[in-house]
Amino acid sequence: MNIRCITFDLDDTLWDCAPVIQNAERIFHDWLTAHYPRIAQRHGLEAMVRHRQAWFAERRHLHYDMTRLRKHWLRILAAQSGYGDELVEPAFRVFWEARNQVSLYDDVLETLDRLRGHFRIGAITNGNACVHHIGIGDRFDFVITSATAGVAKPSARIFTAALDEAGVEASQALHVGDDAERDVRGAARVGMRTAWVNPHALAWESGGSPPDLTLRSVSELPARLLPR
Repeated sequence: MNIRCITFDLDDTLWDCAPVIQNAERIFHDWLTAHYPRIAQRHGLEAMVRHRQAWFAERRHLHYDMTRLRKHWLRILAAQSGYGDELVEPAFRVFWEARNQVSLYDDVLETLDRLRGHFRIGAITNGNACVHHIGIGDRFDFVITSATAGVAKPSARIFTAALDEAGVEASQALHVGDDAERDVRGAARVGMRTAWVNPHALAWESGGSPPDLTLRSVSELPARLLPR
């Protein structure tokens, strides 16, 4: 493959997302208990998570901007318990800070460092994790978020935005991600090469062309891409 640029998904590709979000929700609820107790009394932690999930599910058209969506939900949450919008920004910051406390998978930093000397490295994410806040921003040449692109993966527009930023043709770019539809098929539709992070060795059952590479983890990339 004549690859000049590699783009990475973030959540569940470079770290395990579920425990991060669970911890962030707990920290957020503890903060509400201390500062806005009527909300915490009205919604226990599990009830609050269910409330958010249901509210988000009804607004899938806004899922390209998870920050905006969560802030909208926070306004509703505040109003229901007799608080004002002054809650929104500090409450979001508490969640977001915790949401960016991630534990990278083994060898992620080493992998990025080995690849950077050979390829432009980018990130394409539907979430609101921040590689700079996490402390790995210096490993990336650019980051494309669904919020800035105005669309989420698997939309073609978010991938073409990354190609424009990288200044490469689609066939010269490899997108790496764990989600068969959002990452692999989305990138393939615009002509990018694809690498599916598949730690459980699942069969490819998503239709269409299979990924160009299937990996147990991103740590396999240097051996697959770099000259020996």
